Amino acid sequence: MNKPQTLIYGLSVCLFAAIPFAANSQTKISPDKTWVLQSNKYTEELINLDKKYTPEYGSSQGLSAYDTLIVVPTLANELAERKEGELLAAKYKAALKTENNLPVKQDLNILISHLTMGFKNQDFETQRKIPFLNAASTIYEGLQILLDDQTPEPRRAAAIIRLQKYAGLAPGYQPLTSILKERVLHQMKGKDMIYPARQQMEITLSRNASIIEGIAELFKKYKLTGWEKPYAVLKKQVAEYDLWTRQQILPKARKDFRLTGQEYALQLEEYGVDIAPDQLAKIAHQAFLEIQQEMKPIAAQVAKQRNWPSSDYRDVIRNLKKEQILGDSIIPVYERHLKDIETIIREHQLITLPSRPAIIRLASTAETARSPAPHMVPPPFLNNTGQRGVFVLPLNMPPAPGEKVSDKYDDFTFEAASWTLIAHEARPGHELQFDKMVEEGVSQARSLYAFNSTNAEGWGLYAEYMIRPYMPLEGQLVSLDYRLLRAARAFLDPEVQSGKITPQDVKKVLMEDVVQSSAMAQQEVERYTIKAPGQANSYFYGFTKMIALRKDTEDALGTKFNALRFHDFILSQGLLPPALIREAVLTDFIPAEKKL
Repeated sequence: MNKPQTLIYGLSVCLFAAIPFAANSQTKISPDKTWVLQSNKYTEELINLDKKYTPEYGSSQGLSAYDTLIVVPTLANELAERKEGELLAAKYKAALKTENNLPVKQDLNILISHLTMGFKNQDFETQRKIPFLNAASTIYEGLQILLDDQTPEPRRAAAIIRLQKYAGLAPGYQPLTSILKERVLHQMKGKDMIYPARQQMEITLSRNASIIEGIAELFKKYKLTGWEKPYAVLKKQVAEYDLWTRQQILPKARKDFRLTGQEYALQLEEYGVDIAPDQLAKIAHQAFLEIQQEMKPIAAQVAKQRNWPSSDYRDVIRNLKKEQILGDSIIPVYERHLKDIETIIREHQLITLPSRPAIIRLASTAETARSPAPHMVPPPFLNNTGQRGVFVLPLNMPPAPGEKVSDKYDDFTFEAASWTLIAHEARPGHELQFDKMVEEGVSQARSLYAFNSTNAEGWGLYAEYMIRPYMPLEGQLVSLDYRLLRAARAFLDPEVQSGKITPQDVKKVLMEDVVQSSAMAQQEVERYTIKAPGQANSYFYGFTKMIALRKDTEDALGTKFNALRFHDFILSQGLLPPALIREAVLTDFIPAEKKL
């Protein structure tokens, strides 16, 4: 079914872990939110269902009882989970008829919608698709949950048991690769099935060696013993499974990366984009031109200050990118500007900051292979023992087998870029979203199952918008360049999927007009074509919804509009989709502010 998602891509969601939910031992439920307790009783049943069939999810939420268990994705287990999910959806629908509390009713609808979306995806996949099930990535993610700096040391040894079970070396377990192979073979018996895209398979398979090597690096990092033998067995199994995939599936893979209309529509629905792709593209094209015009005078000022001959924004950004910061020295720059942004937030009363600090770190090679863009990894929120969200900053694409030099990014490792990336991924962006959910006592339904890319990424881009006026000129220019990227995504993604534009032309636009490196532009092309078609649209769409809501709120309140209270209220609602956020602002926030 439709699993909760984990990774928030700032330019950038994976299998096991989930966007954190707020009910935990540290959460305080205020008197006006006692309904949260009733809502959480309903949501707990869905959480338990997810933990039952994907124990790695339980581990990601700090529940050590699940640390030695693994997902067993057999067809029988999938059918059993579906049956339990349908019974639970029916139970929620029945509760709607008797529940009188409006917020609880809203949460029940969130839970029903989440399950229903999962059923839709599952039906399409089982009826029409030959899946590309990548064992390397699945196993790495399940082990990394335990082999992490913020995981308590006593829990890390469980990764060895989990490794043995993935390899089928524990009694009652068969190798995960064998189960995945059986699932693929079962789907191949269907008629008129859609095979995965060749490009997707080739790129992913080429990076699996880096991911598997990353598993060994994790065990070595934490000085565990006894993992070597099961790792050797597992490494061989994955290599054989990948070879089988190359021999049996890859020759039948479709050469055209484009999704069917039905599948692309499902993708957009799951990501929260409820507007026709061509309509969104039209709006985005216009915004793209407007942002370029906004960039021109700022680029001219920077060029004048630096005595650069060209004031074209493209040339100015290329010159800024020449000021590369090498290696680990990038982290102090990001940490320094994080403090600068926090000072800006406090001085201008933009939003209430939490007391806990934000964390920024570099990605490993294996992490970069799995997610080659800056992203926020949320902490566990069910049983949090002090863990915090982490802003992960990948630097370079790992080389594919046979390559001598990896394709280099220059998009994150220069000072001017740090401002907008920090605002998006850390504060006041994603990291602050998660902290607020803990502090505000948001219901589990709202903080976990209401999530979609539009509401999460819309806030991230809006966070950049909040800070941009106070950035230095170089930071403002690059911040607008990233907004230009989000507008470009909203027309390039649907147009490359419809065949209106080629992947080569997409990369050209990104490299020439958005001034991206070849590496960054290439991973964007992969994103629109094979990795997550439809997801990239959500940034621009969510941002437009937030800007429209703010304007309507300012119009309604006039001089009574207070940015700090507005932003605090938005985050106090959890990760709600735009329609529910708007409803909350219009029915609760605006009337309350008018009384002040």
